[in-house]
Amino acid sequence: MSQAKVDYRKEQKKNIKKTVRTRKITTAIRASVLGVVLVAAVAWLGYSGVSKYMTYREENAKTTTTAVDLTAISDYLTSVSAAQ
Repeated sequence: MSQAKVDYRKEQKKNIKKTVRTRKITTAIRASVLGVVLVAAVAWLGYSGVSKYMTYREENAKTTTTAVDLTAISDYLTSVSAAQ
């Protein structure tokens, strides 16, 4: 090996703690950023799903009103009460 390679390897061995620390910090930062992105994606999907469901529910709500004629029942009740 040339003297330059030997010197380079000595420097690497000397700075191994700094290199390991830098790798750990970089890994932690990457994991944190990935976690934030995943949480944001899940929140966005949940919000989108709920809003689409609410829109679907509003559009397909069955709110029909039926008019009922109760005159026959009231006539019957008055005839029954009159008979007693």
